[in-house]
Amino acid sequence: MSILKRLLDFYINSSIHVALAVYALVRMTGYLFDIASIDVPALFAFFGTIVGYNFVKYDALARTQKLQMRTELKAIAVLSSLSFLATCYYFFQLEQVTKIIAVVFLILTMLYTLPFFPNRNNARNWAGVKIYIVALCWVGVTLFLPIINVGIPLTFDIFVLAVQRFILIFVLILIFEIIDLKVDDPNLKTVPQQIGVDHTKIVGAVLLLLFILLCFFQIDFSFPSLFVRSGVAFTIFLFLLFAHEKQSKYYSTFWVESIPILWWVLILVTTKI
Repeated sequence: MSILKRLLDFYINSSIHVALAVYALVRMTGYLFDIASIDVPALFAFFGTIVGYNFVKYDALARTQKLQMRTELKAIAVLSSLSFLATCYYFFQLEQVTKIIAVVFLILTMLYTLPFFPNRNNARNWAGVKIYIVALCWVGVTLFLPIINVGIPLTFDIFVLAVQRFILIFVLILIFEIIDLKVDDPNLKTVPQQIGVDHTKIVGAVLLLLFILLCFFQIDFSFPSLFVRSGVAFTIFLFLLFAHEKQSKYYSTFWVESIPILWWVLILVTTKI
C-alpha cells in the first residue's frame, strides 16, 4: 500500500495528472471541431504542462531554499528534462502562427515564476492576478492553440466555448484557493482571502450557472451537450460546496483536477450512445 501511495504521490507531484487534464481538454477541442491532426498540439500541451508546472512548483524552492534533491525530486527532474525535449520536438511540428502563440504563453509562465525587474515580485505574487493568468493560459493552450494550428476561423461559438472553459478553470482554482487558505501568503489576496469562503462558494455557484446558460447561446446547441455540461457543472458545484481548509490534499490535486478528464470521457461516451 505504501508503494501505491508513493506512486500516486509521484504521479501528482510530477504534474502528470494535471497534464492529463490539459491533454483531455485539447483532445476535446479536436473532437468538437473534427480536427484530424490533433495529436501534435495535444502532446505539445501534455509535455509542456509537465515542464511548466514543475518549473513553477520547484524552481523557486530550488533557488531560494536550496531544495535538497530527494529521490522523488530527482525522478521529477529527469521526467521534466525528457518532457522538455518532447515539448521542443512537438513545438517544431506546429504551424508558424501557433508557435508564436505558444511562445506568448511561455512568456506568461515565466512572468508567473521569475521576477523580471529588480526588487519586484513575480506575477505569482501580484495580488489577485494568479487565478486569471492560470485560467487564461489553460484556455489559450487547450482551445485557441489547436484551433489556430489548423486555420479554423474564430467564430462566435468558439468564443462562447472559451468563456465556458475560462469559467471551468476559474471555479476549479477557487476550490484550490479555499483548501490552501491557511497556507497561502495573505499578500496573495486570493478570492477566499478577500471575500471569505462562503462568498467564494456563492461566486463559484453563480459562475457555474452562467457556464450552463452559455450553452443556449451556441449555434450548434444540442441537448446531449447541455446534459454533459450540466453534469460537469453539478460535479464541480459539489466539490466547491464541500471544499474546506482541512480537506485531504488529494481532494484538489487528484479529484478536482480529474474533472476535465471526466468531461472529455462524458463527451466520448454520450456521442456513442
